[in-house]
Amino acid sequence: MTKSDMAGSARCAARGRVPALAAGANAGQWSVLGAAVLWGTTGTAATFAPRGSSSLAVGAAAMGIGGVALFIAAGGSALRLITSGVARPALWLGAACVVAYPLAFYTSMADAGVAIGVTLSIGGAPIVAALLERVRHGRRLSRQWAATVALALIGATLLGTQGADLGHAGAGSAITGAILAVGAACCYAGYSVAAAEIVDQGASSRATVGALFGLAAPVLIPILAITGSALLASTRGILVAGYLGLIPMSIGYLLFGHGLRTTPASAATGLSLLEPAVAALLADLIAHQHLPALGWLGIALVVASVLLQTHSPNPTPALHARPGRRSASLPYGSTPPI
Repeated sequence: MTKSDMAGSARCAARGRVPALAAGANAGQWSVLGAAVLWGTTGTAATFAPRGSSSLAVGAAAMGIGGVALFIAAGGSALRLITSGVARPALWLGAACVVAYPLAFYTSMADAGVAIGVTLSIGGAPIVAALLERVRHGRRLSRQWAATVALALIGATLLGTQGADLGHAGAGSAITGAILAVGAACCYAGYSVAAAEIVDQGASSRATVGALFGLAAPVLIPILAITGSALLASTRGILVAGYLGLIPMSIGYLLFGHGLRTTPASAATGLSLLEPAVAALLADLIAHQHLPALGWLGIALVVASVLLQTHSPNPTPALHARPGRRSASLPYGSTPPI
């Protein structure tokens, strides 16, 4: 084979690998979007809980039952990951975030209202994740990433402020709720970054999610037992808790973990901003909580942000560098080296 033939073969191989990388990135993005759609059903599902059910119990039920299901679904791989010592700091940090997130998130909505709780918790997560990746891995942020996330944040804010009861609580309670919402954003981002790091060290996404939620479940299930008397006292409440734990949490986090294999945590949390748009749409269609015009504008902005991210001409690289690759220092929206 001549040198020109070898060069031509190399170019063909490179062209073949670029679409493969793009397909992998897009598959990961669609997995994250699937998770966001499932998570968006939780708010409407929770409206069917029996009267008097605490939001804390609903959160503990969703993550606790989901954690048990994810651990069982992962089988021995999750247990082996826990006992192997692989990525142990990230494993315990991620599990702690799984425990703290629903407690902070649902309490923030009770204290500060749904608008502030959802906007700060879900909207702040991509920013926190980006900062964590910047500090831990030196990852640079592209203008395209910043623009698309800003667009989604504006849309989420418009959604969150529509129909909000901003005067339902005192100033002290609102401040406490806002602080808890920021804490929830940190927990969501912390879990996402931790899970991405564990997957990067060779663990499967199923084992990673099963291990993280399996470690969290022994803490969340007792919280559900203590606070969930009203929720678990009727068949309807048990069905609501079962749906939340088995569908949005179990299937949703499996999809999210799969997406983290090829999508950076900050990009994944940015895509998951589709969740409040889905929640608002379902609330309008099913729960009859009709949105005004600004709410529909918020949905349109979130959808536009998602379309811009998923149709980027250059796929977002995976967060960490595998052996022989140097993608950790690449800016978002750039193609990893071949």
